[in-house]
Amino acid sequence: MCAAGRRWGRRQRALLWAVLLAAWEAAWGQLRYSVPEEMPKGSFVGDVANDLGLQLPALSDRGVRVVSEGRTQYFALHGKTGHLVTAERIDREQLCRLVEKCVLRCELIVEGEMKFYEIEVSIMDINDNAPSFKEIELEERISEMTAPGSRFPLPDAHDPDSGRNSLQRYELSGDEHFSLAVQAGPGGDQRPELVLAKALDREEAAFHELVLRASDGGDPARTGTARIRVTVVDANDNAPVFSQAEYTVRVPEDVPVGSVLVTVTATDADEGLYGLVKYSFKKITERASNIFLLDSETGAITLLQSLDFEEGDSYELEVQARDGGAFFDTAKVTITVTDINDNTPVISVRSALSEISEDAPSGTVVALLHVNDRDSGANGEVHCSIDGGVPFRLQSSHGSYYSVVTARELDREQVSEYKVTVRAADGGSPALQSSAVLALRVLDVNDNAPVFAEERYSARLAENNAAGALVLRVLATDADAGQNARVRYRLREGRVRGAPLSSYVSVQAETGALYALRSLDYEQVRELQLWVVAEDGGAPALSGNASVRLLIADENDNAPRVLYPPAGAGSGGAWSGVELAPRGSEAGALVAKVVAVDADAGQNAWLSYELAKATEPGLFRVGLHSGEVRTARLPLARDAARHSLVVVVKDHGRPALSATATLSVLLADSVAELLAELGGAAEAAAPGEPAGGLTRWLVLAVAAVSCLFLAFLLLLLALRLRRWRRRQLLPPAAAAALRGVPVSHFVGIDGVRAFLHSYSHDVSLTADSRKSHLRFSRDSCCDTLPARPLPDEPKPLLGDEDSAAARPSDPSAPSNPSVPYHDGGEQTNVPPFWVWLQGTIIS
Repeated sequence: MCAAGRRWGRRQRALLWAVLLAAWEAAWGQLRYSVPEEMPKGSFVGDVANDLGLQLPALSDRGVRVVSEGRTQYFALHGKTGHLVTAERIDREQLCRLVEKCVLRCELIVEGEMKFYEIEVSIMDINDNAPSFKEIELEERISEMTAPGSRFPLPDAHDPDSGRNSLQRYELSGDEHFSLAVQAGPGGDQRPELVLAKALDREEAAFHELVLRASDGGDPARTGTARIRVTVVDANDNAPVFSQAEYTVRVPEDVPVGSVLVTVTATDADEGLYGLVKYSFKKITERASNIFLLDSETGAITLLQSLDFEEGDSYELEVQARDGGAFFDTAKVTITVTDINDNTPVISVRSALSEISEDAPSGTVVALLHVNDRDSGANGEVHCSIDGGVPFRLQSSHGSYYSVVTARELDREQVSEYKVTVRAADGGSPALQSSAVLALRVLDVNDNAPVFAEERYSARLAENNAAGALVLRVLATDADAGQNARVRYRLREGRVRGAPLSSYVSVQAETGALYALRSLDYEQVRELQLWVVAEDGGAPALSGNASVRLLIADENDNAPRVLYPPAGAGSGGAWSGVELAPRGSEAGALVAKVVAVDADAGQNAWLSYELAKATEPGLFRVGLHSGEVRTARLPLARDAARHSLVVVVKDHGRPALSATATLSVLLADSVAELLAELGGAAEAAAPGEPAGGLTRWLVLAVAAVSCLFLAFLLLLLALRLRRWRRRQLLPPAAAAALRGVPVSHFVGIDGVRAFLHSYSHDVSLTADSRKSHLRFSRDSCCDTLPARPLPDEPKPLLGDEDSAAARPSDPSAPSNPSVPYHDGGEQTNVPPFWVWLQGTIIS
């Protein structure tokens, strides 16, 4: 029981070690399997997917494949099961004829992860080859004088199998004179020898037939045979002797075919037929027999085909020299092949990306390379590099693998495609090199915002444009590609005069064309300030802005508008008011002023005035730019009292627009003349109506003015009486104090005069309310109001400015009789009526 328990424990430990070894190998990315040779195509080798923990549905997506060294791919990966299977029939003897342990290596490449796993598959031998002799018919010449016990080497049999399936034993049959002995060689091989067991007698038997059989250890065993014919010859005294027991020669692998590598020499002291030496290979491999040729006469070994250090670096040959009798000698020839740099490095692209995003982080693997050089030593040492000017670098991986990784972030807008050249050079002299080119396209990401061709746009659009008129086009470009570079335009929200900006203009999303949605009026909107936003098609979208200034250009679409004289009841809206001018006016005296404005701007608003029609040509003139109507000369007695002037106001547009203003000017120096002219004007204005109507209205107007004036006088008298009574009731001291104050301080005669002046200025006497009205100008009404001299009278208390403005500019003008009146140092002519009125009020 104890022994059984110990055996069970040993088995458990062995199993545990096997499991740990398999786990360790899988963890380090290396798998080992074994498979017999000569298995049919598609035979199971190992469950790779399970051993590496790869999920079956992801095998095809990750791009998993198996790559083997050499031209023939012996293994493949079954995509549905994840099993490693054979892709070709494997002949161990063909692949591994020079090595005892036959191992095939391959790599499992996972392209999606840029990883690789090494796989070793041991090819197990099967007994598929029988031992064979190079020559199945052998001939031996033995002298009848040869002593029993002499040994004669026999050719070896060859079995390419290994282990127990290889050659195991020799057997000899056919004659009692001979037996078989087997010697062990330096490498453990078996060397058969023919042993003479009984003396020969040529006269008894000149020939002996033997059969040599070689057997392997397979189950069932396989055998090979060779027939040996022994010829008994007469006595031979001397055997051939080689000049040296072992020949060693070193030749480079590029030695020309046909070259003599070495010459072996053997001599025999006999004469005649027994002294003639023949050379032959006693022991040679099948491959060596195809490479080397031995001249049987001279002993020269020549090269039949090119040597390859990578296929064989050393050959051992055994040469036999035999004379004409039964004697021979053997010598060993060792040919060592030296390596030369005749193999260029081979770069194999195991896995590579064809596209990479420009935002891939630094260190991203884009290709997995395998580099191999079949030479040895320095000739097989490979150094890899990448041509400069590209943002990639080489990173050494396990063994002969290299990874091409990004050295920095990429920018598709600078370089959209790369040609990465990887070079491999060996350490030979001269060095051999090879290269591989990787084509890599950079995929775009949305890392660039649209950029307008101009930061600020400006355009001019004439007013009164048609709805939908094209204003301008904005252009924005995006350095990205594809959908990320597709630019669409929109307006940033805003308001114009309380209305949304989008009701005025719009932008075409695809082309960037800016259109006016309505007819614009310069007099309402003179310019529009707006922002156009350009957005790309990325996710998230990036945008850029540009300001647009739209200036509305003015057109001459507004005629001048006359502000003064204002539009009246005249036909056509023309002004029919009456302007008064004294007949004594000098040339250049201001009569009236036409005031007009134009809603347009610039040249379209420049106004000029022109006297188009006048009753008396040459009497009046109009300022071209001021609109002032002045007398062109001194009015004459023969000039009519009433004049009609038509003033045309024009702008400077193209075409020019205009407006007219009609002025009626009366030349009069007194009220009597004024009333007479108005009466005559009424009769002339309405010839079909009775003149009594106009007179009646004039009488009513004068009566109304007289009543107002009389009421004002009564009010002043009442105020005067009230103050007088208060003064009578004052104490004597207060009355004495007020005696020195001028009466005008209480009554305000200057205020009265100013009031009368203002009253006479503002009240109009209508001669005919339907057609005209009368306006007393400041220059023609109260200029003639006289006043008595009051030298000590102070400044007026009421209407100072109006009183000063009403003072005449020409005191000497002929008028009614007047007396001088001093007001603050100025002299004014006042009619006697006003002197009487003033005295009455004061008294």
